[in-house]
Amino acid sequence: QVQLVESGGGSVQSGGSLRLSCAASGYTYSTYCMGWFRQAPGKEREGVATIDRYGRTIYADSVKGRFTISQDNAKNTLYLEMNSLKPEETAMYYCAAGVKYSLSLRHADFGYWGQGTQVTVSS
Repeated sequence: QVQLVESGGGSVQSGGSLRLSCAASGYTYSTYCMGWFRQAPGKEREGVATIDRYGRTIYADSVKGRFTISQDNAKNTLYLEMNSLKPEETAMYYCAAGVKYSLSLRHADFGYWGQGTQVTVSS
């Protein structure tokens, strides 16, 4: 099993920045990729960014150039740097891990999930 714990959420003004962190523990050797997803009330869960063991990344088109996903393997920690935040990006942000060998932004491809951290962007 893999346990994931997110932190770093909060409230920020439009155009502001936040950095989210995700601490992973347990059988992390079995995971191939990790990613960030977000979900607003009444909306579907959306893939934001994913990174694999080799550092390869994919991003949702809406966040390219503003968000950066990274990992510290020594600390088993995943990060998401978010810049120029927009009010429509207010959501619960989730950390996820999967065992598939290919990169993906589909939530069904990830089997482990954290509890989420709330991000609120005010206009």
